Amino acid sequence: MLKTKHFLTLQDVDNDELAALVNLAQTLKHQRGAADSPQPLAGKSIGMIFSKASTRTRVSFEVGIHELGGQSMFLGIDQLQLGRGETVADTAMVLCRYLHGVVIRSHEHEGVEAFAAYSSVPVINGLTDRYHPCQLVADLQTIAESAGRVAGVSVAYLGDGASNMANSWAIAASLAGIDLRVGAPVGYQPNAALLEKLEGPGRVTVTDDPVAAVADADFVYTDVWVSMGFEEEAKDRLAVMVPYQVNETLLEQATPDVKVLHCLPAYRGKEITAEVLDGPRSLVWDQAENRLHAQKAVLTALIR
Repeated sequence: MLKTKHFLTLQDVDNDELAALVNLAQTLKHQRGAADSPQPLAGKSIGMIFSKASTRTRVSFEVGIHELGGQSMFLGIDQLQLGRGETVADTAMVLCRYLHGVVIRSHEHEGVEAFAAYSSVPVINGLTDRYHPCQLVADLQTIAESAGRVAGVSVAYLGDGASNMANSWAIAASLAGIDLRVGAPVGYQPNAALLEKLEGPGRVTVTDDPVAAVADADFVYTDVWVSMGFEEEAKDRLAVMVPYQVNETLLEQATPDVKVLHCLPAYRGKEITAEVLDGPRSLVWDQAENRLHAQKAVLTALIR
């Protein structure tokens, strides 16, 4: 169980709770398909409000809710009165009288915070422009499966260091005792105010040198260079991100058995080469599968 009412950012949990989520995800993965697999959401309905396109988040949550015994209800933003001007507060106060929990995938993080402020049932952040906490539970689960541990591993994050994924990785690394090196061009580095607030056994360093970032790294992580909502900046972003591409030449600077992670969708030939993404170093498909088990862990721990 989590002490927090809502799961909007990894700052809502402490290091023990984050570790417990990862362990629970592992347990649920092993229990999947068993006749006696737990059904903690039996008789419960979970709403899913999405204003962004989704593959992994939507499917993993819908399947996860079903496997936990619950019912999911997908609510596209254009299907709600929110799209016609009803306030977030009014929508939240009504939906929480029908539902037992809400998953929101949105652009502005402030909107999800506003919804949660008026919701009497748990709200889970399925992605905003600032944070993607559920993805990190799956990422840490994948690292634990590969390395046998989380604390003490080194991770290089390459590309847009100011993205929702980089923000979430900084928090996770601090909590979990990970040595995180963010390799990002000037102008695309993590928010200094966020880094100053981090508390935990982990360490986060920032550099504009991709080779320094991956030096002796156990895991190398990347994400798209142009996230949803930043398409107008694509040309400028692509021009400065090229040195941060995850390719075989760069991986030679990491540990000999380095593994590669990508939260997907991936654009082969841009942030990562096809040779790496589809090669033996890649854990990307295990990582994508673990989204299901991670979502189930969050749902189980949060919704009573």
